[in-house]
Amino acid sequence: MSNWKLIATGLRFPEGPIWLPNGDVLVVEIERGTLTRVSPDGNKTVVGDCKGGPNGAAMGPDGKVYVCNNGGFMWTDADGLLFPGNQPPDYIGGRIQSVDINTGEVKDVYTQFEGVGLRGPNDIVFDRNGGFYFTDLGKGRPESVDRGAIYYGKPDGSPLVKVVGPLDHPNGISLSPDDKTLYVAETITGRVWQWTLDSPGVVSQAGAMFAAPGGGRLTVGMPGYQLLDSMTVDSEGNLCLATLITGCVTVVSPKGEILRQVAPPKHDPLVTNVCFGGADLKTAFVTVSACGELWSCDWPVPGHKLANY
Repeated sequence: MSNWKLIATGLRFPEGPIWLPNGDVLVVEIERGTLTRVSPDGNKTVVGDCKGGPNGAAMGPDGKVYVCNNGGFMWTDADGLLFPGNQPPDYIGGRIQSVDINTGEVKDVYTQFEGVGLRGPNDIVFDRNGGFYFTDLGKGRPESVDRGAIYYGKPDGSPLVKVVGPLDHPNGISLSPDDKTLYVAETITGRVWQWTLDSPGVVSQAGAMFAAPGGGRLTVGMPGYQLLDSMTVDSEGNLCLATLITGCVTVVSPKGEILRQVAPPKHDPLVTNVCFGGADLKTAFVTVSACGELWSCDWPVPGHKLANY
């Protein structure tokens, strides 16, 4: 990739980038607990105070931003680099929130599934029917860790549907350009699974006995010690996977071929999210989280135009 540009510094563990038509980029600052607007000149303005740990974010059909709030982390500051850790003493519980970017109003949309509290919602993607899929990665404690799952919800708070679970640290989530395939990245295993969707929130069970939970299929397993965070897709249907440890974006074809890895000029082991923007969707915006930076670069093909843009 070419023309890497450093847009902003001093962010408190940014993730969940959303490009806006005026050129601004919304990011969450997980450690700070906010949804923040970043202008092209790097100026930062808090849009909403989400508290806890706002994580993945996506634009909804009503113009509000829907945020996965993981409830908060314990943090380690190592020579100016921030690293998230276990469930903190002031954990507020997992939730899906809506944020009005004009007024700053934050509302809880979901806090539980069938009477059991959400643990650590992480990433979110809307389909073209107005609903959204999100991952609940869970929380870790010194001697135990939660199992995760995928859910399907709607902005009006209709009852949640558990799509697939349990999973091992489900994190990044995306839909294929035709909305027929659901992709989820597991952080710790370094794997991406895919499911065929029969209808919104319902995965095909074909071959489920010999497949991943819910009839899933393995798309790719990252070689060596490479962990996975969020993802998006480009217009050709390739997965663009934020890759931890290596500190890059890994591009993977729908067939599971690793096509290339693209890294910002400054190495950071926690490259966590990528989104596309610009008039032609050929600019990638990348959150480089441990050092608190937002970068952009030219991309060889346009990104896929997500729902609600």
